[in-house]
Amino acid sequence: MVKRLDARDANFEAEFAALLEDKRENATDVNATVAEIIADVRQRGDAALVDYSVQFDRLTLAPDRLRLTEQEIADLAAQASAEAVAALRTAESRIRAFHEKQRPADLRYIDDAGVELGARWTPVSAAGLYVPGGLAAYPSSLLMNAIPAQVARVPRIAMTVPTPDDVINPLVMAAVRILGITEVYRLGGAQAIAALAFGTESVASVDVIVGPGNAYVATAKRQVFGTVGIDMIAGPSEILVVADAVNDPSWIAADLLSQAEHDSAAQSILMTDDAGFADQVADAVARQLEQLPRGDIAGESWSRHGAIIVLRGLDEAPGLVDRVAPEHLELAVDDADALFAQINNAGAVFLGRNTPEAIGDYVAGPNHVLPTARSSRFASALSVTDFMKRTSVVRCDRESLLRIGPVAATLADAEGLPAHAHSVRLRLR
Repeated sequence: MVKRLDARDANFEAEFAALLEDKRENATDVNATVAEIIADVRQRGDAALVDYSVQFDRLTLAPDRLRLTEQEIADLAAQASAEAVAALRTAESRIRAFHEKQRPADLRYIDDAGVELGARWTPVSAAGLYVPGGLAAYPSSLLMNAIPAQVARVPRIAMTVPTPDDVINPLVMAAVRILGITEVYRLGGAQAIAALAFGTESVASVDVIVGPGNAYVATAKRQVFGTVGIDMIAGPSEILVVADAVNDPSWIAADLLSQAEHDSAAQSILMTDDAGFADQVADAVARQLEQLPRGDIAGESWSRHGAIIVLRGLDEAPGLVDRVAPEHLELAVDDADALFAQINNAGAVFLGRNTPEAIGDYVAGPNHVLPTARSSRFASALSVTDFMKRTSVVRCDRESLLRIGPVAATLADAEGLPAHAHSVRLRLR
């Protein structure tokens, strides 16, 4: 039975706080195992990668077969359906067009003291993309991870994808071809992250690693952070729908289940100001679960982590939404813009009754790699700037140094750093 909360109840605050504290991530501690794998890859390089391919993917490879050839990629891509490939091309075009608008501009100006100041943006030298394989093979995620790197003009993009039992998803390879990626490795798990971070004989190291994965991949990304940059540590998917009674309850039920079917640890929440409508949505969810191919996963997610929250009025929604800080937020109300103006914390927002979250997963354009587990309070969607660095620029001439140098020397003295002050005062004489 899904959790039901009512803002009118005396114990609502305690129940809502408990909902926020719901720990949905896999509690399995894999830190020690991952640390051993990373250390082994650093020490033995390709030999370790070959051994782990046998152990985890039941795949025997020589080191020279870790990387897929361009012909292998082309042959696999040719097996994908023409309709799906056409859909990928449309999605690629829209995602790229949106991310092109994210490219930051360099900054240069001269301030009132005559000091030239600015910032220059440059791409990282190499980016690593981790693409899940097996059942969780999502070509849309490859588009979302690769396109920002390409728009940032990263000169080298390396991709890893696990190939258990030597099975590779043809549509993922079709996405590889559409994107023009040529460096693709048959690697998965923590060992793939270690190879990308530290390099082996066959895999050159990168500067940034992005892409979703299981607990081992997430833990490995956490452990190599600092040696390389990472996108984020993503948890189970989540959606919060704010809806009034004007909506078709079957639409809202379908939207809730669209995230519940990802994972039994996913979370779907409905906020509404109409108790009768809440009942209708709950009934629609039950009916749709009976027909959903992934109904067992979605049903477990809905019963364990889902919630229906009945508000006294929609004016209560913004404050509660900000506390949830959801990955995905749908505002299916009459004046979605007015409600959105009062909300600060959400990874992605879908405005109006005709904007299902699923449109953002595939073809809208903004990135679907989003902060989870309430981290939208401080984090944002993956973007072009995640593959770039900003370098500050300062230039003083004689006159401008005379204006601001004494202040710098005074502050250096105050902080007990006389060599700092001396380096400035030498130029002031």
